[in-house]
Amino acid sequence: MDRGHIDFKRLHSLTQLGAFFVVRTRDNMVYRRRYSHPVDQSTGLRSDQTIVLTGKHTDRYYPDPARLIHFVDVEKKLRLSLLTNQFLAPALTIAHLYKARWQVELFFKWMKQHLRIEKFYGYSSNAVKTQIWIAVSTYVLVAILKKHLKLPHSLYTILQILSLTLFEKMPILQAFQAAEPQSDVTHLLNS
Repeated sequence: MDRGHIDFKRLHSLTQLGAFFVVRTRDNMVYRRRYSHPVDQSTGLRSDQTIVLTGKHTDRYYPDPARLIHFVDVEKKLRLSLLTNQFLAPALTIAHLYKARWQVELFFKWMKQHLRIEKFYGYSSNAVKTQIWIAVSTYVLVAILKKHLKLPHSLYTILQILSLTLFEKMPILQAFQAAEPQSDVTHLLNS
């Protein structure tokens, strides 16, 4: 989670459920260091500490010890302060977990931009996964169709044409002959 989502009461309930979290801390977090663990600074780690929160309400909302890891991401030139309740994993693994969260966010951003999932028809884990896999599979099939038929249209345009001609009985190439290829900029301007 990013620092905008810090809710110590919620983080403590995650801890009580046996789950672990990695969250970027705010600059004004008040805490007391209990112990400093040795780190290899050549990896980007700056410190690995066991702490207790001592803020006005945070000590009441999160009374357990926590782990504070300071890390410098050389690629993005960022200093990260990460709070976690995971004491068994190496500090570098915790830092990499946080960095990996960006890949998940990029995937969801891509999904929002390219897959046409307007609403979920079921909310169980299986229903959501099934609907996402169907949408991804459809997208891949359309990409294969574009390449196989050497269509000059963008994937967005092909998906639009297919959605409009879904129940029409005609050869597939005929559906694309009527539509002229547009640049992505043109269809955005006309939207």
